[in-house]
Amino acid sequence: MTGTRDVIADIVDIAPGSELAGVIARRADIMALTQLTHDGALTPETPGGLDHAERAAFACRIARINDDEDFAAHFEAIMATAGASDTTARIADLRFTGGSDARLAALIRHVDLVARTPADATRRDIESLREAGVGEADIVRLSELIAFVSYQIRVAAGLRLLRGLS
Repeated sequence: MTGTRDVIADIVDIAPGSELAGVIARRADIMALTQLTHDGALTPETPGGLDHAERAAFACRIARINDDEDFAAHFEAIMATAGASDTTARIADLRFTGGSDARLAALIRHVDLVARTPADATRRDIESLREAGVGEADIVRLSELIAFVSYQIRVAAGLRLLRGLS
């Protein structure tokens, strides 16, 4: 974690000294762990077969599936910093299905399924990733990314609701 950086607090626009900032301060350990997980999920030292730009593009796609343009903009900034190619940047476009790239199409299909209707995911969906050439470690990395970004968006949504009540 870099200094006191807190992506969720920035995105929710929690004013220092506000009542909501006080609530978060009581959960500082959880927020710090959330930020560390954010950094590890998006920009790990060893990214494996999902580079930083791809991770950010998939995260952006998940944010858009969840109608959260604040997070989408955050992940777009990470894509830009990571030097995303035009093809990688297209992953964030919900209309893009991967084109003729079987691996990319399988990854996008899986992200869309799990981000929209996780209960519908089956063993067959994992097998489809393997058949498209996605290795076991990258399937785990992708699953971690989907789960974390979904969690992060939900925490922010809850904090926005709390901010609206104060």
